[in-house]
Amino acid sequence: MSQITTRLQGLTAERLRGIRRGIEKESLRALPGGALAQTPHPLTLGSALTHPRVTTDFSESQVELITSAHATVAACLAELGEIHQSVYHALQADGGQERLWVSSMPCCLPDEDQIPIGQYGHSNVGRAKTVYRTGLSHRYGRRMQTISGIHYNWSIPGATSDDYFGLIRNFRRQSFVLLWLFGASPAVCKTFVAGLPHGLEPLGPGTLHLPHATSLRMGRLGYQSDAQSRLAVSYNGLAGYGGSLQAALTAPYPAYEQIGLRDEDGHWKQLSTHLLQIENEFYGTIRPKRTIRSGERPLHALRERGVEYVEVRCMDLDPFESIGIGATTAHFLDVFLLHCLLLDSPPDSPEEIAALGRNQHLTAARGREPGLKLERQGREVLLVDWAAEIVDQCGPIARMLDEVHGGTAHADALAAAQRALTIPATLPSARVIEVMQREFAGEFAPFIDARSEQAREQIMARPLPDAEAPARWAADAAESLVEQRRIEESQTQTFEEFLADYLSPARLG
Repeated sequence: MSQITTRLQGLTAERLRGIRRGIEKESLRALPGGALAQTPHPLTLGSALTHPRVTTDFSESQVELITSAHATVAACLAELGEIHQSVYHALQADGGQERLWVSSMPCCLPDEDQIPIGQYGHSNVGRAKTVYRTGLSHRYGRRMQTISGIHYNWSIPGATSDDYFGLIRNFRRQSFVLLWLFGASPAVCKTFVAGLPHGLEPLGPGTLHLPHATSLRMGRLGYQSDAQSRLAVSYNGLAGYGGSLQAALTAPYPAYEQIGLRDEDGHWKQLSTHLLQIENEFYGTIRPKRTIRSGERPLHALRERGVEYVEVRCMDLDPFESIGIGATTAHFLDVFLLHCLLLDSPPDSPEEIAALGRNQHLTAARGREPGLKLERQGREVLLVDWAAEIVDQCGPIARMLDEVHGGTAHADALAAAQRALTIPATLPSARVIEVMQREFAGEFAPFIDARSEQAREQIMARPLPDAEAPARWAADAAESLVEQRRIEESQTQTFEEFLADYLSPARLG
């Protein structure tokens, strides 16, 4: 009997039914034709500061949709679909021209300084969110920050912080499988890399790509940071992880000291000159998370109460799914994450961490290249062989989850992955290139623009969840605006006092 099967049998049906998943999905607002919508976050969507389901990410033009945690994939995707409906009803009320861009790589971007940074009102917490994003723009550039993705939040009852860190270590070792199976960003509009060295090849007018790429978003052009690459973050436990983050949050970084805190007119340029302004600036394919209390630092919450769930951050938007992710993908993620939890998870090392970074970049840029090899414990192995081994190990997990929930959804998701391993042309990244060339002369923006309009039409054609839904969505938006005003009117600290308090090392726990 395998190690995974033995450990799986130790999980009760109650614990497996207790698995929860939630989704955070980012999308740029775009105009017909593929240009970035540079308008403010629509008031019909409510306050980006206080709305519980609809906010913005880096840019004022970048909507983020947030579900609650759900006991089933079906319920989670149903809520995500309803949130999409609410957004499109609100955008229609504003004139109906804008749509949500269905690719992780951005639409046609204006000049760097014309990409609008998220605005959250004049409360201290709202101003801090904008200053943080201003800092990101100085540190990494605004174009990189317009990349969008799906974050998949996952938990299982009874898991300890050590259990979750074991899961995280295994996930980092094996996440190349997710990039290979679900990466969907092999091409990009030329405006994204204008004036920058990029190493991409022309595909069509206005479009660049890599012929075997799976996810440019997760490669060297995506969410990468040379500064953060100096961080020796260990995932061997909460104490070491917390210590690594605290050092990055409190140690000045020379390049960011050169940027400075304020400009000559006194406007804030960043929250701090440290390697990380706040915890969320630390990039990674997966994060340990804990729900925070009002005003609490995320690192303090982790240290005080332990890991509550993990946040998977390496998933591209799927342009062939109207809401960015399909049920088959979500069911595979559930199986894969449980596999990472149950598999032996030896401690990581700086050498292994470096190898994992190389594997990620290889898979992102060349994943579908025949014969591509990755590093595994100091040896080279074929990507497809290693991936097939991992998928095969997931079989007992899929069967057990199907027994608990009924049906065959998890086994079907695994079978789809096994088919993709033998027919790479069916992968989303391959389909993107194929359809783009066949129907759009190899042009990225017209292809994604057409897919975005199709997604809008499909979402608007869905039956409403109930007759009162539009009124409920409007009421939620109005209530969020009232809450933002309440926060703004009730604060007593100056912004400088607020920042000094919030950024104090003593608040990191």
